[in-house]
Amino acid sequence: MPERKARKDAVRNREAVLSAADTLFARCGRPEDVTMADVAAAAGVGKGTLFRAFGDRAGLLRALYEARLEPVREAVEAGPPPLGPGTPPQQRVPALLDALLCFKLDNRRLALALEESGNGSPYQAEHYERWHGLLRAVLEQVPGLTDSDFTAHALLAATRADLVEHLAGQERVPRERARAQLANFATRVLASGPPGEVSAGD
Repeated sequence: MPERKARKDAVRNREAVLSAADTLFARCGRPEDVTMADVAAAAGVGKGTLFRAFGDRAGLLRALYEARLEPVREAVEAGPPPLGPGTPPQQRVPALLDALLCFKLDNRRLALALEESGNGSPYQAEHYERWHGLLRAVLEQVPGLTDSDFTAHALLAATRADLVEHLAGQERVPRERARAQLANFATRVLASGPPGEVSAGD
């Protein structure tokens, strides 16, 4: 088979797999029920093709997650305010968290499956490290904030997929209410003084 045709076949197979996985995770009640065999069958490819392209189930989940997240990443890296560079941190931090929350609300099953796969800790995942690094860098621009590293972790904890699933699924918190609650939380964190600072009346 000519090399160019092989590459085209590989690209076509990858797109078919991502599309099939996208559909399966959107329809499933429990993310763990979707197997690599299910995805291969839905995509019309062999399991060997699937494993060669993505390595394992976690690799497939990461690829699908990144494909869906691409528009958000582009807006964050080069878009206009409030997500893009150059936005004051007091506006950009809540906007970044809102974008991440909305993404996870729109992709609840996939986000939950990804954070539950990995090597036992979602904090070691590449996508988490990227968001944490971005938030930390923006928080470093906030006057009076002395621990941007921990603050970034604390803010991101409010967007964990298991919490989003619990609030949206079990507690049935409306989308706009969840967004407003997160925005209020982030605003309070940004407006608070350095750790240990107390008012004269305390």
